[in-house]
Amino acid sequence: MKYYIIAGERSGDLHASNLIKKLHQEDPQAHIRCWGGDMMEAAGAQLVKHYQEMAFMGFLEAATNLLKIKRFLKECQQDLLQYQPDVVILVDYAGFNMRIAKFAKANGLKVFYYISPKIWAWNQGRVHTIKKLVDRMFVIMPFEKDFYQKFDYHQTDYIGNPVSDSVSAHVVNKNFREENGLDDRPIIAVLPGSRQQEIENILYIMLSILPPFQDYQFVVAAVSNFSKEYYEHFNREPFIKIVYDQTYDLLAHAEVALVTSGTATLETALFNVPQVVCYRTSNISYWIGKAVIKVPYISLVNLIANERVVPELIQSDLNAQNLVKELKNVLENPAGRDAQLKGYAKVRKLIGDFNTSETAAKLMVQYLKEEKSN
Repeated sequence: MKYYIIAGERSGDLHASNLIKKLHQEDPQAHIRCWGGDMMEAAGAQLVKHYQEMAFMGFLEAATNLLKIKRFLKECQQDLLQYQPDVVILVDYAGFNMRIAKFAKANGLKVFYYISPKIWAWNQGRVHTIKKLVDRMFVIMPFEKDFYQKFDYHQTDYIGNPVSDSVSAHVVNKNFREENGLDDRPIIAVLPGSRQQEIENILYIMLSILPPFQDYQFVVAAVSNFSKEYYEHFNREPFIKIVYDQTYDLLAHAEVALVTSGTATLETALFNVPQVVCYRTSNISYWIGKAVIKVPYISLVNLIANERVVPELIQSDLNAQNLVKELKNVLENPAGRDAQLKGYAKVRKLIGDFNTSETAAKLMVQYLKEEKSN
C-alpha cells in the first residue's frame, strides 16, 4: 500500500520515523512518501519537503509567514493528488495538517492522525471538524481518548506514548563524558529546543545563572539543524559545554535540567531527571495564547499528571532570579527533588507500557486491509 506521512518538526520526525520502520514490517510492500526530516528519510520514506522549511513558532510568527505556508500547502496538495496514497497519515502539526486533512477528505483520500492536535488545550470546538475529516485518530496522551469520546467520536485508539518507547530503547553511552570533554562535576542539562526562535528567546536566560552554580557544569543539548558556529557564541569555558544530537545521553548523565516546554519535558521526566520548564515567545503570541488556551499547564508532565509536578516559568516569570530559586529547590532541597520524582512515577503509570509505533502500525495496516476486503 501507499502511505503519505506529514510531520512538521523534529519530534514529529523522530516519532514518524519509528512508525515508518514498523509500517515496513507490517506491510512489506509499503511505499511511503513524506514531508518530514532526515530520520523519516533514513527509515525508508521518500522525502519531499524538510520540516526545517516549515518550522514557525507562535501565533505571530505563523501569521507573518502566511504566504509561505500557503505555498507549501499548495505544493503538498498537488503532490497528494499525483501520488494518490491509500492513506494520509498526519503527525501533530495541527495548523498545517488540519488543512491537509480537509483537502484530502474532499478528494476521497483516507486520513489517519498519529499524535492528536492539542485541541483539548484550546478551541475544543475543532473536535467537530476532526469528526468530519479524520477517519481514525491514534492518540498518545492517556486522557485524549476520553476527551474525544465526550464529543461522541469513537474512532480513537490510545497507543501509549512514543517518547516512552524511545527512552526505553535508548542504550546509554558510558563514555559520554570522556567523548565530549566533560569533567566529573555534576551536570545541569540545558535543553533550549530545536527551533531558532525558541533558542533565541530562551537560551540566553537559561545560561544567565552561572554564578550560584560554580560547582556544576552546564551542558547544552544542541541539534545539528544549526551549525556549530551558531551555538559557539553561547559557549563559555569551563562552565558551559555544548554537545550535538546527544540529548538522551545528556539526560542520562544529568543531575537536573532546564527544559524548553515541549516533548523534551516528558523525555526528561522519563529519564527521572528533576527539571525546571521554561517558555518564552513574542508578547503578542503569548497574549493570544493566554486568551485561548483552556488547560492549566503547558508541560506534558503536568498535563498528564493533572497536577503541578514540575515548575513552569513562562514569559516574564522566566528570569534569572526565578530560575535560580527553582533550580536550587531540586538541587539542594531533598523534599523538592523527591516530590518531582514521585510525580514522575505517577506519569509513567498513567502512560502505561506500550510499543507505541508497533501498535500504531499494526492497527493502521489492519484498518486499511479491512476496508479493502469489504
